[in-house]
Amino acid sequence: MRRLIAICVGIPLMAWLIRQCRKPSGVLGRRVARVMNITHSALTDWGLSHVSVGRADRILDVGCGGGRTIEKLAHMAPDGHVSGLDYSSASVDVARQTNADTIAAGRVTIEQGSVAALPFTDGTFDLVTAIETHYYWPNLESSMREILRVLKPGGTFALIAETVRDRQPNPLYRLAMPLLGAAYLTTNEHTNLLQRAGFVDVVMDTRAIGWMCATARRAARG
Repeated sequence: MRRLIAICVGIPLMAWLIRQCRKPSGVLGRRVARVMNITHSALTDWGLSHVSVGRADRILDVGCGGGRTIEKLAHMAPDGHVSGLDYSSASVDVARQTNADTIAAGRVTIEQGSVAALPFTDGTFDLVTAIETHYYWPNLESSMREILRVLKPGGTFALIAETVRDRQPNPLYRLAMPLLGAAYLTTNEHTNLLQRAGFVDVVMDTRAIGWMCATARRAARG
């Protein structure tokens, strides 16, 4: 009986946790977003070390979560503007709280929306970042093309994540990623995906612990 009760409780709890990873919701979802601000900080710093950010750059952070990456980017581009986008209303709430001062100053805007249909005109951004989010995108190649569309010619896309399949030494990821319904690609699969979407100068960097940062550009005119 105890085992049956544990299963009956455990399965819904696991399902809830999976939903919160994909799309935080409600009061607890806002707490999840705040926790992600902390747990993803080191990965974010490492990933952003791969890109050059100009003081006046226009930047988009896709899947902005609790908004800590936006905060970092706004500090790196003090004369620019940072836009954040997330399809979770709970994450958007936390991100707006995290960046309240820069939002009030007109340097940051954060919206709810989907990477599948970015609410921005063509050629808007110098840099687009996506950190710990692309696993859950509904159509990876189509979403990558949307990012390419909103980049300026010569603009950079940085795709940063804590695991890539052929560089991740922890076997638990091979179990967890399918349970999350998450895309789990190899280094070469990421490179090929970005190239098919139309990006050029694709560079993949990975670490022994499994982190990855892919940088790619929209081709410059001429």
